[in-house]
This record gives sequence, C-alpha cells and structure tokens, in this order.
Amino acid sequence: MKKFFILVFISISFFGFSQKTKQDQAVWFAYIGQYKASKKWGYQIEAQFRMDNDLGKSIQNLYRVGGIYFLPNKKSLAGGFSLVKTYNKTADDYLNENRYWEQFQLNHSWKQNEMVHRFRLEQRFVEMLDVDNTLLREMEFQNRFRYLNRNLFHLTNLKSGKEEIYLVLQNEVFLNTADNKVNSKFVDQNRLLIGLGINYQKSIRFELGYMNHYITSNSPTNLMRHTISLSLIQNLDLFKE
Repeated sequence: MKKFFILVFISISFFGFSQKTKQDQAVWFAYIGQYKASKKWGYQIEAQFRMDNDLGKSIQNLYRVGGIYFLPNKKSLAGGFSLVKTYNKTADDYLNENRYWEQFQLNHSWKQNEMVHRFRLEQRFVEMLDVDNTLLREMEFQNRFRYLNRNLFHLTNLKSGKEEIYLVLQNEVFLNTADNKVNSKFVDQNRLLIGLGINYQKSIRFELGYMNHYITSNSPTNLMRHTISLSLIQNLDLFKE
C-alpha cells in the first residue's frame, strides 16, 4: 500500500499543476475478457465506450485484441492490436488510431488480496488534423510506456459464499518516450481509480468506481476528467487438463 501511494505522488508531481487545467466529466463502460485456451496460451478481447457526462455522445471507443503467453508464478507476456476512435470537435468526426502493444504482467496475492503490476509498450499511429485544422488528415507516430498498479482488497463474502465484495485501488501513468507531434509532454496522462467490485465464482467481476483522469496536451490547457467507470471483467479457463 505504501509503495502504491508513493507511485501516485510521484506521477502526479510530474504534471505541473501551475498549468491551466480544464475540468470535465465522463462515463466509461468496459468489457474485458481473458480466455485461457491451453496451459501456456490464451487471448483477450476488450471493448470500451467512453461517453460524455450526459451519455449523449461517445468521446472515444476502443477495441483491443491480443494473445497471451502464461509464465510460471503468475506472470504473463501479451501483445496485440487496438483500434481507437476519438471524437474531434473541429472535424465533427471520429479520428482513428491504430495501436500495437506489448506487455509484461505480474500478479501477487497475499491472504485474500491481490496486487497487479502491468508494464505496457505502445506503438501508436494517430490520425490528426493538419496545422490549419482542416479536414485533411495525416498519421503521426508515437511511442508510449504505461505502468499500471492495481490493488484488490477483500472486504467480505456474501451469504451464498460464491460472491466476494472487494475494494479496487489503482493508478496508471502514461509516459511518452520520444519526440512526437501527438503530445510533446513527457507525462501523457494519469488515471487514478477507487471503486468497489463483486467477484462471482472467481470468473466474472463487476466493478464500479470513480476515476480521476488527468490528460496533458500540446495546448496551454490540460484536462482533468472526473469519470464514473463501470466494468465487466471475465476470466474464463477454456482449457481442461
């Protein structure tokens, strides 16, 4: 727990809150499915729909697929592709991003609690408007590194004994690793989330939480988006030894 709060403090200290920050609200819906197809191999499917605060328009849609290689001691390697569509007010349309990613994940359990460390590299091809903000679009390349620290703290079991209620506390920091036109800042964004979850038979989770989403940009104004997050998470073992 101490290490987690140190991480949060360090990541937030990068932002430079002296810069003007705009406040906004959003609601995120997510489905994350991880399927174990054999002793060593699996795959994941993910879809996220990120709406504005009145659910009138989708700010961003994300679709992610990937393969997973399971290592001993609750470690895994993964890689895949993401398609991201982000709404742009100037164009009044969605701009595309093609994203390739690779990651290493380590899970650590103690008693009935769990901590996840996830390290992810991304190669982003982001569609942007030209310098005149016209409808002429061009692709810009960006490398980005992400570190997620996710903690699940057991609270109680329900009467049936099949459901567990737990506390979610996580932080993810995004760092740009080279010069680019997408975002020249070193810290791209930070996502700090606290919420509650229900774990059903250790295979299906439903989580509801508040996320403080801080986003930097090339413009003089950064964005702090107060977000309600709703997630359905499946971990299915299709492999029978």
